[in-house]
Amino acid sequence: MNSKENYSHWFEPIADHLSEAYLRYSFTYGTENEVSCLYDILGLSPGDRLLDVGCGPGRHSHLFAEREIDVLGLDISNEFIKLANKENSKANFLRQDVREMDFEEEFDAVVSMCQGGFGLLCDPESSIDDPDMDLKALENMARALKPGGKLALSAFSAYFQIQYLSDNDNFDALTGVNRENTEIMNTEGEKKEAVTWTTCFTPRELRLMSEKVGLLVKNIWSVTPIDYKLLPCDIKNPEFLLLAEKAS
Repeated sequence: MNSKENYSHWFEPIADHLSEAYLRYSFTYGTENEVSCLYDILGLSPGDRLLDVGCGPGRHSHLFAEREIDVLGLDISNEFIKLANKENSKANFLRQDVREMDFEEEFDAVVSMCQGGFGLLCDPESSIDDPDMDLKALENMARALKPGGKLALSAFSAYFQIQYLSDNDNFDALTGVNRENTEIMNTEGEKKEAVTWTTCFTPRELRLMSEKVGLLVKNIWSVTPIDYKLLPCDIKNPEFLLLAEKAS
């Protein structure tokens, strides 16, 4: 386990404590539906090379590999990468910070689901003085795509978040970042207090950010984990799913 001094992001100690218990959260139960949806909208075929950014314990990567996709999963958490490598699949995994990712036109498709490598990058305690790391992450993902390659990325809805604020939430209207005080529990039932920082977005922001990094937006849908259906953008579902393409 990392010592506190070695953490480079606030999510790492959370992942260390959760470990396999992460896969008990209800939002992970719809992974098969999500992969089926992504496979179709990305137009994937066996042998295509896919980058899974913020892959966590590899739940999407493993299922893509079962469909004969050449998958590389990246996550900032050593604990999650260790769990991903325990599974007997053909997917490959690497501990990598998306803020420093430097692939160059290597992948047919890039996915970033469940705010894994996009939306959790605000870090008030970071020594990196850049308030808009999500744009940098998107730029790095776009650079990783081959010309004509496609990106599928989920982002938490600002519309949804402000409707369902609780006493544990503190939403910053200027930055779109929600600070939540929460409690996490590991596989042994040990509880721990934690703070999360989630950047929330509107479809217009996602479109403008995509255009800025050279991606053509093909569609943006509203989605909900588990019951994964592509719906017109609304204020009732917690996430948006962006589909964009890099110019050929």
